[in-house]
Amino acid sequence: MSIKASILSLGCARNLVDSEVMLGILKKSGCDIVDITDGADIAIINTCSFIEDAKKESIDIILDVIDLKRENKLKKILIAGCLPQRYGKILKDEFKEIDGFIGADGFRNLPRIISALTKNRRVFNIPPAPKFLYDDRSPRIRLTPKHYAYLKISEGCSHKCSFCVIPCVRGRHRSRKMDSVLREAAALIKSGVKEINLIGQDTTLYGMDLYKRLALAELLKKLARVKGVNWIRLLYTHPAHFTDELIKVIRDETAVCKYIDLPIQHISDKILKKMNRGTTRKSILDLLHKIRKSIPGVVIRTSIIVGFPGETDKEFSELVGFIKKEKFERLGAFTYSREEGTAAYKFADQIPEKEKKARWDEIMRVQQDVSRQNNRKLMGKVLDV
Repeated sequence: MSIKASILSLGCARNLVDSEVMLGILKKSGCDIVDITDGADIAIINTCSFIEDAKKESIDIILDVIDLKRENKLKKILIAGCLPQRYGKILKDEFKEIDGFIGADGFRNLPRIISALTKNRRVFNIPPAPKFLYDDRSPRIRLTPKHYAYLKISEGCSHKCSFCVIPCVRGRHRSRKMDSVLREAAALIKSGVKEINLIGQDTTLYGMDLYKRLALAELLKKLARVKGVNWIRLLYTHPAHFTDELIKVIRDETAVCKYIDLPIQHISDKILKKMNRGTTRKSILDLLHKIRKSIPGVVIRTSIIVGFPGETDKEFSELVGFIKKEKFERLGAFTYSREEGTAAYKFADQIPEKEKKARWDEIMRVQQDVSRQNNRKLMGKVLDV
């Protein structure tokens, strides 16, 4: 009899791709894929632990699934991804009801792990530093609507931003080979995909490890020539690695969306230095000006962090003024999450949660006005979607 398996995928699009590959591996190994409430033998929870809210969501879902197991609505629970990679030993001791733990790249051993679970063995498979990276040969069952897909071009991160745990959890930056990315893109388009979203922890660093050069612009050019491609959207770029060549490719290639996802995190030189971002106020402003000038009609999405340790009213006011002036078409704001294992965890001048929330509220009010102004400019226009 086939094993019935179910996956709950939490966190970002990068995690979603991992879940899709896990589903493909399960299907290829003979498992039936079912809903978690449909008599699953094994429930896999692919978790996130990037910030405090993500950890809380993961733990809440784990507790809900444990309740299902206690009610005999499923047999085994396997926790995967970032949370066990970061807190595996703690989770193993705290949650006796969990049957297995695998880290950020443990899913490559999924058939063997599933086999062990069915034999009532408790599994703990968490390497100290993830190294695995899927490719076009990896089986995959997509969880997105038919018309779009995420394509992961790299994994891990080699930056040392003082607030971020990703390098510890996901390992160093590693790029997929260009030919593999192109083959997967062609297969996705053949399956009916109209929009390919390129993702990675830092897509702009693509190729540096493999080819000893920034190769994202070259990859975009080649992807734009894949037969049948409609839209290519670029996500998760880093302002420190955004080249003139990349701007030119985004401008000139009709298949590449004039949309740039550019997380800046802050604009104050003092805070950027404490964040160890490798950028300055001037470099960010120069880049934004160059992008706006070079790519007519470009849409820029950014993300910022408020309440970082040492952010005074002066630095926050500088950030608010910058947002009012730059008028980003899309903006996401986060309150600083103090994470163990990061340099910023030990910083002095931590901001109280109440103050962080008040600053977040103000940023969102400012951006609402900006968004309203931007949206009014679209009235009367016809757009392809």
